Amino acid sequence: MNLAEFSKLPDLSDGEFLAERQNLRPYTACILKRGPNFEPPGPDHTVGVTKVLWEHGKRNTALHRAGLLPIVCPISDDGTIAGLGVFNATVDEARQIMSGDPAVKAQVLTYEVHATQSFVGSTLPNVEAGTRRASG
Repeated sequence: MNLAEFSKLPDLSDGEFLAERQNLRPYTACILKRGPNFEPPGPDHTVGVTKVLWEHGKRNTALHRAGLLPIVCPISDDGTIAGLGVFNATVDEARQIMSGDPAVKAQVLTYEVHATQSFVGSTLPNVEAGTRRASG
C-alpha cells in the first residue's frame, strides 16, 4: 500500500484490534546520537573517526545477521540523531551490547535505549530502487 491508497485502509473491529494486540512482543529501541568526538566520515575507512564508524557498521551488520538487531537505520541528515535500531533483546542486554560498540567506546556516538513493543514478524518492506517515496 502506498500513500495514494491510504484511504483503502481496512476497517478493524474492536475484536480484531484486540486480537492483533496479542501479537505484540517486547523489544528494545536504540537511538544513536552524535557524540563529542563525532565528525562526518571521509572517503578512507582505514583512518580516524571514519575507521571507527566503519567498524561500528560492520558490528551492526553482524548483530543484524545474528538476529539481535533486526532493524538498523543509519540517519545521514545534519541532525543530532545518527541512527536508530530495534534490538531483539531486553533493555539490559541492549545496554550491554551497546557498551561494546566501537563508536560508543570512542565517544563518536552516544545512545539511549527504551523498552518498546512491536508486532511479531514486523519487517520493513522490500522496496526496489526508484519506487521509494521521497523523504521530507
